[in-house]
Amino acid sequence: MSNDYRLSYGTHATPEDGRCAMEWVSYLAGEPHSDHPACVSPVVRAFCTTLNDSLEDGPRQRLRPYLARTIGTAGDGFDEARSLMAMDWLTRTYVPRWLAVAGLTESAQHIAGLEPLLDGGELRPALDALAAARRQTRATWSATLGTPRAWAPWAAGRAAAREAAWASAGAAAWAAARVAVGDIEGDRVRAMAREIAGDSAAAVARSFRSGTGR
Repeated sequence: MSNDYRLSYGTHATPEDGRCAMEWVSYLAGEPHSDHPACVSPVVRAFCTTLNDSLEDGPRQRLRPYLARTIGTAGDGFDEARSLMAMDWLTRTYVPRWLAVAGLTESAQHIAGLEPLLDGGELRPALDALAAARRQTRATWSATLGTPRAWAPWAAGRAAAREAAWASAGAAAWAAARVAVGDIEGDRVRAMAREIAGDSAAAVARSFRSGTGR
């Protein structure tokens, strides 16, 4: 197979219209054209599909060397571990990094030091820690706004910063974690991870625009 093929955004009715990551996997595995190849784990598929569509065209091409390795992952017994790994990364790596960027170092260190989910850690401690951090990031964001009259111009900016914070890896991990860690606590952990990252990014963007950023 030629190395000059390209991964495209979204799904495609025919190969002539293009192929996303999972549509190329279907081709490589000899399956009919589809973005849901039967040979791929649903957790891996959710991760790759979301990452494919979250990345810009150039960075998207960096997924190509890994596509063949997804073949044969369906039904291999590792899906729960994969989902837990994604949830663990989202909780103990992704969130702490955004907290640290927002200057909330103590909360970042506390959450990063929670027991890994793959080692038997439970979601409840993570949920409690994230709830506390969520209150902090909300307060941090509010503090950057000043008077209520200053809020309106920053509504769109906040939305843009939140979306940027969630792009690519965060969204992909969220999708992978959702497949096998889908109970109420899992949903709340994922939701708070997104909110924390978004408000942290918005607060940092606001502080730099106002000239108070680090």
